[in-house]
Order: sequence, then C-alpha cells, then structure tokens
Amino acid sequence: MKERLARRMRTISPSLTLAISAKAKAMKAAGEDVISFGVGEPDFNTPAHIVDAAKAALEKGYTKYTPSSGFPELRRAICDKFRRDNGLDYEPSQIIVSNGAKHSIYNVCAALIDEGDEVVIPAPYWLTYPEVVKVCGGTPVYVEASRENGFKITPEQLKAAITPKTKMVIFNSPCNPTGAVYSEAEVRALAKVCEEAEVFVLSDEIYEKLVYGDVKPFSFAACSEKMKDLTITVNGVSKTYAMTGWRVGYLAAPKDVAKAIDSFQSHATSNANSIAQYATVKALNAPEAAVEEMVAIFAKRRQAMLKRISEMSVDCVVPDGAFYVMLVVDGTYGKKFGGKVIDGSVAFADCLLDAAKVAVVPGISFGADDCVRVSYSLSMKDMLEGLDRIDAFVRSLQ
Repeated sequence: MKERLARRMRTISPSLTLAISAKAKAMKAAGEDVISFGVGEPDFNTPAHIVDAAKAALEKGYTKYTPSSGFPELRRAICDKFRRDNGLDYEPSQIIVSNGAKHSIYNVCAALIDEGDEVVIPAPYWLTYPEVVKVCGGTPVYVEASRENGFKITPEQLKAAITPKTKMVIFNSPCNPTGAVYSEAEVRALAKVCEEAEVFVLSDEIYEKLVYGDVKPFSFAACSEKMKDLTITVNGVSKTYAMTGWRVGYLAAPKDVAKAIDSFQSHATSNANSIAQYATVKALNAPEAAVEEMVAIFAKRRQAMLKRISEMSVDCVVPDGAFYVMLVVDGTYGKKFGGKVIDGSVAFADCLLDAAKVAVVPGISFGADDCVRVSYSLSMKDMLEGLDRIDAFVRSLQ
C-alpha cells in the first residue's frame, strides 16, 4: 500500500512549545492554578494608535486584495525602517510582506533550498528552523553554541561546519530561545566566513528592539555590499508591537530572491491580511513610546527573574535580549519525582507541570536537552510565583 502522506510531512516534528501550552490551557480550563512560561508573545495589548489605524482601514473599505508582496505604502515604510534602524537601503521591490515572520522564513527556504542542500543552524535554535529546512528538502547542520560563550557560536565553529553542500546559514540575534545578542564585531567576524564561502544567510531579527544590556544588535546585511547580496533579513511586528495575532512579517532580499519569493507567495497565499497591513504602516511610522514602555517593563522583569534564579538551585546564562531565559536543569537528571525518573528536559517539564502547575518548554525542542526555556512575558506576580514553584519542585526531588 502506498504511503498516505508525503515524505516531507513525515519529517516534521510537532511543536513542543504549543503542546505544552495546550496542556497548560486544558488544565487552566479545568480550574487548576497553572502558571505558564510557555508560548513566546508579549502579554501587552497592541498599542491603541495601531488598533485605531486598523479601525480606520475598515471604515475606509480597505478590505480588498493587495499586491501579493504587500501594498506599496507598507513596503515603502519598511524600506524607511531598514534605513532608519539598520543603515540599509532597499527598494520596495526587494521587500516581501507575508503572514508573519514564520511565513517569511518558510518562503526564504522554499526559494533557496534544493534537495540535499545543507543549512547551518546554531544551537540552541528556534524549533521551527530545522523543520522548515527539512520540509524544503534540506539537511540541518547544527553548530553547538556553548554556555561558556554565552550561547554564541564562533567564526571557527562556523567555518568548520560549512561544506561544499552548504547553501545557507540561519542566524538569529537577539536569539530565541537563549536571549543571546551578538555584538557588531561578532557579527562581522561570522559574516567574513560566510562571504568567503559565498553562502546565503537568513538573518532573523524579529527581536531586534527587545534588548537590555550594553550589546546592541547589528544586521548581518550591514556588514558589506557582498554580504547584503547574500543576506535575506526577516523581521515583523509581532514582538516589537505586541501584534502576534495580526500576522504580519516581512523580509528584505536581493532582487532576484525577492522576485522569486513574490512569485511563490502569489500562488501559495496571495497577500497578507489587508487590514493588518494598513495598521502596520502606522506601527512602523509612529513614535515608539509604547515600545519603549514595554521594553522597560521587560527589563524590570528580566532583572527580577535573574535575581530570583541566582537564589535557586538551578542555573542560567544571562540573556541580553528577547524575553527568554534558558534554565539549566540537568543537575536534576537521574532524580525522581514520585516513581518517575527525570531523564531529560521533557520529563522535567512534564513532572513540573503535574507537580507544581508550572508550564515550561523542554530544551530538547531547541537542541538543548540540558535546559528548559522560561519566558518573562507574563506578570511580575505570576513570574515570581512560578519561579518559587520551580525552586520548591527542584528541591523536593529525591
């Protein structure tokens, strides 16, 4: 009998992030007091001026199809954003607006990766990267970013991972799940390796505004003209403007790559939501007081979380960006909760949810089975209560 599903579907692993979140939500619905550190989205409402722009778009009847790559005013606003924030000059024809940054990432992989191509991915990584690469016929090649180096890879590691089959490197700074932020010098050193090997870089910069330390993000495409011609920069409005449900992402690419992606998207999904596109123009062009306020709140939570972790029996690597911390929990492996041996991050997360009603994401999802990911995109009260529960759970293990 023939296989019912295509081979590409059989390579995909389900998202443990969403699985843990679903279990936690089911427990909450049943009346249990669950604190979730799971899904990564800001716990703030979309700023009012952006919501008002969407209302105005509805009232004006802006509810029709737009060009598949996004309507012209938005693409111009995105060009202005790249020039203003990243020192990068693009033409509107090089901008593609999609249904979220995740969709943009898929489009890049579909446009560039052929069967058998290798794609280098620093680990820990966002769990979607390798799945998209596999669906597009590529082979993920992981480069381990050590805790000792702040979860950042070195140029030497990158060079060693590149082979004649390497087509692309996926780079994410600030990083999900680690919160690592590469300095300009570190980005330039990695870019030099990519230039010499002439491999593409997919630079995921969705968390670029969410930084707290002295190190500031630097765009891969800004390293040189050659690197710009090899880089596809992905960004979006989900994290910066608390617009996760609006589903607007975008990319900037060399002209030939952008043209191919536009053609592909025109057949796959057509345009992103027209109302959300109009609201995104306002998000990009308006003063960012609401963003600055959100980042200031995240900074306070980050500081409080790191202080509380320093008092606990688990460790972490201090993050400089995004809104995540990787808790190092492998010291609990081999211990027992009830009759169950904790033998990895999945078992740790399951037992923690059952015992303490706290949801975290197993690090194995990100290629780091010695850790679990916690987020500080929840209230200060719930965050500290959740950390107290984690601490009590860890100390109770035999």
